[in-house]
Amino acid sequence: MAESILDFSKELDVALLDQVVMTFYTGSGTDQQRAQLLLTQFQDHDEAWTRADGILEHSKVPQTKFIALTILEKFIQTRWNTLQTESRNAIRYFVVNVVVKVSSDEVSLSKERTYLNKLNMVLVQILKQDWPRNWPSFIPEIIASSKSNLSLCENNMAILKLLSEEIFDYSAEQMTQLKTSNLRQSICNEFSEIFRLCKEVLEKATKPSLIKATLETLLRFLSWIPLGYIFETDLLQTLEKFFESQNYRNITLQCLTEIGSLSVGSNYDEKIISLFTSVMASVNNMIPPSTDFCAIYENSSDDDQEFVQNLALFLTSFLASHIKTIEQAPGTHDLLINSHYYLIKISRVEDREIFKICLEYWAQLVQALFEEGIAAVGFNPALFHAGNRPRMRKDLYEQVLSSLRVVMIERMVKPEEVLIVENDEGEIVRESLKESDTIVLYKSMKEVLVYLTNFDVADTEEIMTVKLARQMDGSEWSWQNINQLCWAIGSISGAMNEETEKRFLVTVIKELLSLVEMKRGKDNKAVVASNIMYTVGQYPRFLKAHWKFLKTVINKLFEFMHESHEGVQDMACDTFIKISQECKRHFVAQQVGEVRPFVEEIIETIDHITSDLLPQQIHTFYEAVGYMISAQTNKPSQERLISKFMYMPNRAWSSIISTIKQSDQALNNASQIKVLSNVLKTNVSACLSIGPGFISQLSQIYMDLLNLYRSVGVIVSQNVVEQVKTPKVRGLRTIKKDILKLIDTYIECANDLDTINDNMINPFCEVVLSDYNSNVDIARDPEVLDVIATIVNKLGPMMTPRISLILEATFEPTLNMITKDFAEYPEIRTGFYNMLCAINAKCFTALLELAPAQFKMFIDSIVWGFKHTMRDIADISLHICEEVINNVSRTDPNIAGAFYQSYYLSILQDIFFVLTDRDHKSFKGQTEVLARLFNLVTSNQIQVPLFELSQVSDPNITNAKFLEEYVSALLQNAFPHLQSNQIKVFVMAMLEYNTTPPKFKLEVRDFLIQLKEFAGENAELFLEEKEAEMEEKRKQEREKALLIPGMIKPSELPAMEEDEAL
Repeated sequence: MAESILDFSKELDVALLDQVVMTFYTGSGTDQQRAQLLLTQFQDHDEAWTRADGILEHSKVPQTKFIALTILEKFIQTRWNTLQTESRNAIRYFVVNVVVKVSSDEVSLSKERTYLNKLNMVLVQILKQDWPRNWPSFIPEIIASSKSNLSLCENNMAILKLLSEEIFDYSAEQMTQLKTSNLRQSICNEFSEIFRLCKEVLEKATKPSLIKATLETLLRFLSWIPLGYIFETDLLQTLEKFFESQNYRNITLQCLTEIGSLSVGSNYDEKIISLFTSVMASVNNMIPPSTDFCAIYENSSDDDQEFVQNLALFLTSFLASHIKTIEQAPGTHDLLINSHYYLIKISRVEDREIFKICLEYWAQLVQALFEEGIAAVGFNPALFHAGNRPRMRKDLYEQVLSSLRVVMIERMVKPEEVLIVENDEGEIVRESLKESDTIVLYKSMKEVLVYLTNFDVADTEEIMTVKLARQMDGSEWSWQNINQLCWAIGSISGAMNEETEKRFLVTVIKELLSLVEMKRGKDNKAVVASNIMYTVGQYPRFLKAHWKFLKTVINKLFEFMHESHEGVQDMACDTFIKISQECKRHFVAQQVGEVRPFVEEIIETIDHITSDLLPQQIHTFYEAVGYMISAQTNKPSQERLISKFMYMPNRAWSSIISTIKQSDQALNNASQIKVLSNVLKTNVSACLSIGPGFISQLSQIYMDLLNLYRSVGVIVSQNVVEQVKTPKVRGLRTIKKDILKLIDTYIECANDLDTINDNMINPFCEVVLSDYNSNVDIARDPEVLDVIATIVNKLGPMMTPRISLILEATFEPTLNMITKDFAEYPEIRTGFYNMLCAINAKCFTALLELAPAQFKMFIDSIVWGFKHTMRDIADISLHICEEVINNVSRTDPNIAGAFYQSYYLSILQDIFFVLTDRDHKSFKGQTEVLARLFNLVTSNQIQVPLFELSQVSDPNITNAKFLEEYVSALLQNAFPHLQSNQIKVFVMAMLEYNTTPPKFKLEVRDFLIQLKEFAGENAELFLEEKEAEMEEKRKQEREKALLIPGMIKPSELPAMEEDEAL
């Protein structure tokens, strides 16, 4: 019965559709599932839009009407221009009439607000298609109707607001460049009438909801209307009047914020200063300057809390845009300081979003003050404190900046290095999840505090020292206070000169060490220990310059490694590895007063130091000591250190390997497998940090590694089908993965490539490739493919003779695993395409030697790759595809010609398939391959015909002409709703702009936006520019930060010259 709603040859039973909708929303079980299926099929039907009018007129269920509007909206966005003019006009009149009917009545306006909002959105979608060309009278009509009815006027404001948002805020991803430009010009041309209507409402209306709707609409206009409407009318006075009203102050303040953020010429300076003065006078009346925002905020009403946030936005936007105008105006000093003190008070409010608003402004202010000041003193921050320096802008804000230092210290958030946190129950625990928002916030706060410290080191030191003293005497002791103080101290590393830093840090560390002894209770000790470790880890320059302090700190870390409190051992190991990386040369050098290098002492006592650590922590410890050993440049001395360092793991390894040689049964022992895995992971950690010198260790165990790999592989393949999830099989597979990881880690860092090629590769291939080839699908390890990719990338053409052997062992077995679908074995997929990428890049000649059937399989696998919806697989496959085309274009013309005739058109067709399919998101790679394919033809690099003579009517046709006709036909067949002229323009653009990537991408974007498949889902098309812009911004920020003492974390600084010389 219910299925009859899908019969579009009959009139729709709206009551039945209402029943299906209600079953979906209120039913359960199979009935609900069936209703969902029916509604999905109904909405997806090509003729569903024809039912919209009947549903809107006769349905009694709001959800049904909403579905009808969604169908109609999608149709307008995607297929509007396929209709005849009469049909379009009929739909338009119908929608307008429904909107007028619902919004003309005060009761329905309020009661059916959600329905009306959706109706408005549908109307705006029609406007985007038809206005102004096919509906030139829209603006006069909406203005006239607004004057006839207050409720209608209120809704018309909402329509105008939506229209402005769609044209100016959201147009980039939904409309072509030309269409956006035309709509913007149209609304600007007719804005005077809209403005007159808004002004009239604000002057005469008394209905609160209408006034609020008008202010909300005006808010959307303020960013783009000509400035004369704002500054040369009495609009500002009108807004100031509404600002003083409790009902409208929030929306009015948003309008004033928008005005305050505008860039205006000096001719409006007087108006800007007058506006700011007037608003601040009102603010001082509403909230006296003595108000403690932090104390009252939490218990305030939603409206008051919103006002505080809006005030923060107003102050930050206005000051960011016009601070110099206000500074230079006579008699505004008190106003300036007053407004900044309000911001200081708001910055103390316990609301992260409000704090982030303020922080963004503070960062901008201190950076500007620093850059202007540094230019004035010859780019030497030390001269900020010189007595005879010129007066600077920062002097104007001296007291404000001092208050800001206190705020930054008291509000400092947790750096990512700190692993010990207070949970919601007030317990001190190890952090389980890092908050990316907190990491970003810390970076911004650190930057502000570093600038502030550069301005006035003495004030920063004084504030921090006083706060530390209050921790010691207990007057301000709390976990949060000691944490925030130490996080702030750690954040300014490098901002003081060495002498000041030494004096300050000696005080801080001595106080903290005495505090950890003084405090009772495990939680208290854990908090202080965490802060000691974080702080010392941030000051490698100090530690490098003071060996005894460095040694004391390291020994304290070794003490913490025996501390059982959750997180302390982790943090001790993490701090140890950080200090090892920064100060590694100091541990292998003979220090004054020491009988031998400290690293030897550590290696001798490694058993005791690590006795209470978990395996993962021991691996971190071994990596840390490995960095020290890597700093020993004398090869015999380094080999001696490695031998002693690896004594314990090697002893365990030899014992188990000798047992296995006697009997494979040892591999059935779970504890033996666990020990083996830990020994291998320890080797990986040591190899990672020691680097190329690790060969002295690896060469001792290499053949045993491969023999173990073979033995384990046999057991796994025998057991994996029935017991794939058992601890035994999982443990054995971990052994294989660890062996591969160790080989991969060494080859990645090795520099003696001939030795690797002569001694390591053939045994590796013999054991590992045969195991991969003969295993069942589920037992194959993706790490095998990763190691092959590393080897090929590292050895390059040396591997060419072995490529056929590698492909024979890996290619077909892997393809059989990944071509059944696009999702199973994701890691195998990634490894496979990384391997193909390496082979194509480094050993392309080996691919040309493949048999034709094998080469075709290689090309097919690349096409299969870029048909994936998994972004990483599609991206790398498109990269391989482009590189293959580039490699072919540089090879023998006969080989290239055969390749183009066999594969050019099929690759082109597949690229168009993924490009125009909304599930495939790799727009950048798709357009790059497409541009390259077109370029091959337009630059005459293809010397053979791409067509069979029997297929063309003109035997003298060129490849360029053939390509034009072929692609036009391809697109016309795929998208019959497009006009032939649209396709022709697009194809000609691709032929013309394929050497200009930005223009080529814009043309492709515009074409895709015209396709129904891409309606509303075009963010991906703009991803490349966003990523490039962010990367360039990061690069510029780093270059700037390197010039400012303390701005970059010590661990991220480039190696210092004195370190290199040691």
